Amino acid sequence: MNLQFEAAHELHAFFSSNNISYCIIGGIALQHWGEPRFTQDVDATVLIAFGEEEKLLEKIFSAFKPRITDAFDFTLKNRVCLASSSQGCPIDISFGIPGYEDEVMRRAVECTIGENMVIKICSAEDLIIHKAVAGRPKDLDDIESVIIRMAKKLDDDYIMKWLHQFAELLEMPEITDRFQKPWRMVNK
Repeated sequence: MNLQFEAAHELHAFFSSNNISYCIIGGIALQHWGEPRFTQDVDATVLIAFGEEEKLLEKIFSAFKPRITDAFDFTLKNRVCLASSSQGCPIDISFGIPGYEDEVMRRAVECTIGENMVIKICSAEDLIIHKAVAGRPKDLDDIESVIIRMAKKLDDDYIMKWLHQFAELLEMPEITDRFQKPWRMVNK
């Protein structure tokens, strides 16, 4: 069985049993919405209110092994928890904040992976938004693959609404182009 799928399902079981809103982002979501590519880890986002981080971290580290020695302080500072599944698969858990992440959780969909394992993944639109903000070369390829695979099913108004906000907030106007250029190319 795929190590990443096992880790994603482990996260699903943990977050579900603790009633924590989450979704899988990154490579596993890409396998559902776009062109699959090799990934070594599992990326997830959880919705956590400010001030609740330490309590959540205690729960996470009671179930998952930290990957770095100062994991608790690192997570509180960077809002990214670096852990490992029971089988040693790297897991990156981003601590989302209310606002955009509320939408991500609301729009998350259940997906079956591997041998009938159910997990929650972000929507195709939110995957594009995450990748446009990250902007690495592989992210741009991923955006194009999601656009090609999902074609007219994508809610481009939703994508552009959030990309405009992130572009303004981060003072990076190129963020919107990371979606618009391949979108125009595919939808000529």
